[in-house]
Amino acid sequence: MEQQQQKKILCVGLVCLDIINVVDQYPEEDTDSRCLSQHWQRGGNASNSCTVLSLLGASCAFMGSLSTGPVADFILEDFQKFNIDVSLVTEHAQCILPASVVISNISTGSRTILHMNRNLPDVTADDFSKVDLHQFKWIHWEGRNAEEQVKMIQQVEMFNRMLPQQQRITISVEIEKTREPLYQLFPHGDVVFVSKDVARHFGFQSAEAALRGLYHRVKQGAVLVCAWAEKGADALGPDSVIVHSDAFPPESLVDTLGAGDTFNAAVIYTLSNGGSLQDALTFGCRVAGRKCGFHGYDSISKHFADE
Repeated sequence: MEQQQQKKILCVGLVCLDIINVVDQYPEEDTDSRCLSQHWQRGGNASNSCTVLSLLGASCAFMGSLSTGPVADFILEDFQKFNIDVSLVTEHAQCILPASVVISNISTGSRTILHMNRNLPDVTADDFSKVDLHQFKWIHWEGRNAEEQVKMIQQVEMFNRMLPQQQRITISVEIEKTREPLYQLFPHGDVVFVSKDVARHFGFQSAEAALRGLYHRVKQGAVLVCAWAEKGADALGPDSVIVHSDAFPPESLVDTLGAGDTFNAAVIYTLSNGGSLQDALTFGCRVAGRKCGFHGYDSISKHFADE
């Protein structure tokens, strides 16, 4: 078990540049207004989850695509700052790094995102086949190019078959966007995170209803997790018992950007360290709530690292 503790958590998915504009009220169309501040931040779901995992004290790695040039240098430097292993990043010299312009409204805590992803390809099953899986105890996929990701997961499943139960890699997937191809990921995770948007797309009006209605899509023995913003989060495992945690809102809502990625990371962190599903959900909601009271992620390490 000691050896398993030292293994890393790998997140596979997107890294992009977030250009964050902080405003005290959302701008009207066709007006010229000043923002309170503007800064660059490394973004992308899998990338953000790595940041939070690292701040919580986990050893983690990121796998995704990157362009070359000054923006990519900024991204790599930031990964380094958070001690995130980027040895599995694939570089594409002729491509443009995806970027998001984010309007962060401190009056409401809302974040409005304009995303651009022109020509940077996602990592493939072929890229993944070169990975030494022995170094990981958990691999998380942010649902993107699902067909390729299913092939990657199948490689892990084959690897797991050769190992005793306690040494196997846990597989988690996040289905956040309402895109039909992503739904093929449902039966491939030991832990499956489904977003409120996807739940509502399927016609469910609460996390509990979504879990009951979507559980037949996951594989036998899997855990399905659904966070529902200020209503907290629910999870359903093979024992058919719904586990719930209330939300932990901050004193004032400042920045919800990356709250979902933070929740996912905190749940993965707890489960990967042998915590119960109830502990994982509660910790996920606490860390995500805390994060919403600050810009960025640094506050997380001050309050939760190695709790």
